[in-house]
Parts: sequence; C-alpha cells; structure tokens
Amino acid sequence: MTASSNYHLRTWASAAAKLQQQGEGYVLVTIVNVKGSSPRDNGTKMLVSHDRTVETIGGGHLEFLAIKTARELLTQGKQHQHMEEYPLGTKLGQCCGGRVTLLYECFAPSEVQIALFGAGHVARALVTILAQLPVQIRWIDSRADEFPASIQDGVKVIVSDQPENEVAHLNPGAYVIVMTHLHPLDYAIAEAALQRNDTAYVGVIGSETKARRFRMRLQYWGFPQSVIDQMQCPIGLDTVAGKHPMEVSVSIAGQIIAHYQQRRELGISDNAEAIPIALKPTLQKQIGYKEPFDQ
Repeated sequence: MTASSNYHLRTWASAAAKLQQQGEGYVLVTIVNVKGSSPRDNGTKMLVSHDRTVETIGGGHLEFLAIKTARELLTQGKQHQHMEEYPLGTKLGQCCGGRVTLLYECFAPSEVQIALFGAGHVARALVTILAQLPVQIRWIDSRADEFPASIQDGVKVIVSDQPENEVAHLNPGAYVIVMTHLHPLDYAIAEAALQRNDTAYVGVIGSETKARRFRMRLQYWGFPQSVIDQMQCPIGLDTVAGKHPMEVSVSIAGQIIAHYQQRRELGISDNAEAIPIALKPTLQKQIGYKEPFDQ
C-alpha cells in the first residue's frame, strides 16, 4: 500500500519543486539537439520520478526508452548527468526519421530516510510534520485501518504483519522512530534496528521505566553498552514539554532535524560496511520461561 502518485501538477517545474521539498529523487529529460524530423523541439522537457512522469518529449518508443533510462539512473542514487543520441527511424522505428539527443539530469533523493513504525495519534501528527521536510518517509504498521484516508505526497505506507522485518529493508544511516501499539513489538523493532549497527538514530516513545526495561533486555542479549546508549528513549527534546500528540510530535521532529543537520555539518557518512551485532544464541525457552528482568 502506497500513497497516491498523483501530484495534480501540470508542469515539470512545479513537480520538481514538490519532489525536492519532499526529498524524492527525479530525472529531468531535455531534448538538446534535433537533426531532421522529431515529435518535439529543442528545449522540450519531461520529469521522471520512480513512479510518475510529468509532461512529454513526444511519446512513442523514444519516450518509453527515455523513461526506462531515467529510472535506471535514479537507482544509482547520485547526482549526475548523462547524454544519449537516438536515431528515431533505424533504432526506434518512429516515422519521424530524425535523430534526437537527450540530456538526463539526475537529482538524487535525500540521504535522510525515516522509518516511522506505528500509526497511532502521535504518529499521525508526526507524519504531517515530517512530510514537509526534505526526507524519505516509510510509514509502517500492521493495521491497515489505522492509516488516514489521505496520505501526504512522498510518504510510502507499508502494511506488514511483521513490522520488525521491515527494518532489514532500510538504507544504512536510516532514522528509526518506534511508536507502535504494543511494547513487545516496540522492543522487537528497536532490537532489529540496533542490531544492524548502521542506523543513524533509533528512538522509542515511552517512559523512563520502559527505557530501563528495554536497556536491561538489550544488555541481557549481548548488546554492547555503546550501542544501547544510542537508543533514544524517551524520545524527543527535553526542552519541548507537553503531552498533546502535536506537542510530542514537534519535540520528536525537532530532535530528528537537529540530529541530521549535525551529522551533515560534521560530515558524518552512513556506514554501509558496519558489522551487525552478534547476539547470544537463542535459548530453548520452556513454557512459562521469563527473562530475569521480567520476573
């Protein structure tokens, strides 16, 4: 399940501005040279993102190949330019018969990926703030009916029976925000995120009591103290008080923004080579077994 891909935008310029504001990548395809006959003139532009196109360079096989090439460039995840010439008649079978040179300008998506687990009141308030930032957002819950009917552009909604498994699909350096309806699920997600050892931020909503229990459990299963200390729980800025969902959301968003801005200023890069944390061997749990801190 994903958000609607309809921007209701008619021009490549307005679409580009919207995508940049949301941290999504796109490719701007421009006709830079025409020899002979072609469906469109020099300077004609088309915008291509991972799931939509805005405007046209003339349709037909040329446009089909241009969209395919643009999306292949997007998968590289970096800013770059690429130029390619197309013979419309001999190669593409278009009756125009001319030659067209296309310039591909690839604008990479934001490096900041946020995974928001949970679709409760605070999460619904928080996503309205995050959707206005230049970041990628994955919103995950097991309950499809908890998501609002209208989802902000750029927010990818994922309905999963096992939300903790979605942690494996995140980019290195992802920001993980945990606020589900179940404490055991919160723990499973936080553990999976910390075990990766390459996330930029792991924040869990909850009290100091919940934080102590989670830290004890992580320690029990063999997490180094330095990794345990990376978990933010309670989540949010201490300087922003209040318990209303929007107040809590502002606090969390402020902490996330401060964190990724600081990483950017310090030149901290994502650690794609990080070695996952090795945990203790799984115990053969008997019926009624409890970990020491659950007694």
